[in-house]
Amino acid sequence: MPDYGIRFHETGGPEVLRYEEIELPPPGRGEVRIRITAIGLNFVDTYRRTGLYPVELPSALGAEATGVVTELGEGTAGLAVGDRVAHATGPLGTYATAQNVPADCLVPIPDGVPDEAAAAVLLKGLTAWYLLRRTYPVQPGETVVFHAAAGGVGLIAGQWLRHLGVRAIGTVGSAEKAKIATANGYRDVILYSEEDVAARVRELTDGAGVPVVYDSVGAATFENSLDCLRPRGLMVSFGNASGPVTGVNLGILASKGSLFVTRPTMAHYLSDRNELRAAAAELFELVERGVIDPNIGQRFALAETANAHRALESRATTGSTVLLP
Repeated sequence: MPDYGIRFHETGGPEVLRYEEIELPPPGRGEVRIRITAIGLNFVDTYRRTGLYPVELPSALGAEATGVVTELGEGTAGLAVGDRVAHATGPLGTYATAQNVPADCLVPIPDGVPDEAAAAVLLKGLTAWYLLRRTYPVQPGETVVFHAAAGGVGLIAGQWLRHLGVRAIGTVGSAEKAKIATANGYRDVILYSEEDVAARVRELTDGAGVPVVYDSVGAATFENSLDCLRPRGLMVSFGNASGPVTGVNLGILASKGSLFVTRPTMAHYLSDRNELRAAAAELFELVERGVIDPNIGQRFALAETANAHRALESRATTGSTVLLP
């Protein structure tokens, strides 16, 4: 039975995505083949498709999936055919029915976590993990701002922050999304289309501001995010949904309170196999316990990936989206 995958031969809109038959070589040394059972859709996938994050063309797409091991290459001790596994730090190509993956990228899926849940939560959950546990390790009793609170990462972060005893202020674009964010751990939610976010944050914090802002929106919110911070606060810019931040005058950081800015990526926080597995285990344990709900809001057939991208980019999605082979 042939395998299929999504490929694009030129950058552009969702229309460049093609559903094609693919042929995989035998897994090499240190690799295993997995039959993919569920695929996570993430905004970073659109960056590669449009060329914002350059890739060599033609290119596969997708960086998060769950599956079952079907074939082992040499040097893959500790894995067996039939193992349920997931990855979100491996090579592109999860938008497919099968994939060869380096064994070091794979994490085991506990029995209590369904495949769709694991695919929906892994990349976003690991992102939340490094943001909240490493980039700025939040402490109980603190107040933080998290933009796009009703998005995939935002909903997981809200639940995790509540679990950690942190007051989370979220920003969203509609009253409907505000309700979703509130149900997922945000104590206060600001509609950025109706309110001045920084002014409202100052009001909610008695004028003090917050120690950290987590911002995946990018250009549209950058300066407003800085205005939410207390002196020596940290701006964590981890996405570009509205376009990349450019042309920044570093002097603005001094004038607004000797602020810090970081632009982290997961690759630099989870390059160590042991830390990757420990982070995934912590995440999956919270999913098993019901502390974190993956919030699967949409499902699309793999062949309908272009429509999934259209929905994501038009902000018509809530929570996580999974593609099903």
